Amino acid sequence: MNTTGQTPEARLAELGIELPVAPKPVAAYVPAVRTGNLLFVAGQLPGKDGKLLATGKVGVLDIDGAAAAARQCAVNLLAVVKAEVGELSRVRRVVKLGVFVACEDDFVDQPKVANGASELMVAVFGEAGKHARAAVGTNALPMGASVEIDAIFEVD
Repeated sequence: MNTTGQTPEARLAELGIELPVAPKPVAAYVPAVRTGNLLFVAGQLPGKDGKLLATGKVGVLDIDGAAAAARQCAVNLLAVVKAEVGELSRVRRVVKLGVFVACEDDFVDQPKVANGASELMVAVFGEAGKHARAAVGTNALPMGASVEIDAIFEVD
């Protein structure tokens, strides 16, 4: 439960977020791997209803749009977690997010983009949603996506 005493699923509903069916891999990998109490979730793109919400390089795309794309990546991460462990209340902690931002060479606000995902994790899991993070700029991402995020969760 998060700091408000609600389940993560109830908090998502309060935020108006319905988890999609977990996205299928687009290449030769699995959506998640569990080892012990850690769940490593493969990189998720900002897909919704079969379409990418943001493509192209950030710097051309505005920061707010890119942060919204990062939030959608986080929603997709949670969908994978739920598919793997059954209930989000089994998440003990969001350990780390790895945020990749396709951006112009002179763009330096990757952390602002990553906040779209980080803030959602805290909103859903409360204190347990606070995590370590990397926010990295890159020249390109799969399918032309603007953002991709992978994650590590502690689960029981």
